[in-house]
Amino acid sequence: MDDHTAPASAPDRPARVLVTKIGLDGHDRGSRLVARFLRDAGMEVIYTGPWQSIGAVCTAVSQEDVDVVGISSLAGDHLIVPKLMAALRDAGLGHVRVVVGGIIPEGEVDALLAAGVSGVAHPGATSAEIVELVAALAAEARAADPGPSGADPDPGPPGGTAQPRPPGGTADAGLSSAAGSSAGVPTGTAGIQAVRS
Repeated sequence: MDDHTAPASAPDRPARVLVTKIGLDGHDRGSRLVARFLRDAGMEVIYTGPWQSIGAVCTAVSQEDVDVVGISSLAGDHLIVPKLMAALRDAGLGHVRVVVGGIIPEGEVDALLAAGVSGVAHPGATSAEIVELVAALAAEARAADPGPSGADPDPGPPGGTAQPRPPGGTADAGLSSAAGSSAGVPTGTAGIQAVRS
């Protein structure tokens, strides 16, 4: 297993991550592994298991005060993630970052990023890359959290285009590791897809 050296998040409390599967995809082995190595990296992980509705995920995000939602998709359920993104924004939870992992065709990544998804992890992404990405996104979510006022400073792109960027902070279209280097690997092959903030 990879070395999990990335910090969990801000010093006040560990990053809180909801790992879930929406829709009818019941393939949950990968999501259980991700939940385990996020937990092993010091994050607080809430695991829902498969077959969740969008409403149930939004309720869990609100009740559990999560920073990041990890959605696993191996059978096309990532196609309903834009509806989840809209529901999160409607609930005043647009500051929460969402990562989708699994079998995501290269041609569908841009639609996920445009809907507000913060990153896409393909098969081959290392646990260290995922931990680093989730830790960085948790810090971003906390910085954008409107608190009890409910005003959402980060509603996501309203039908606009998201500019992909790796967590390193520099613009780089293509496959990016959590450290921000593309290493010449074609987009969508393996690893972490470029992310939006």
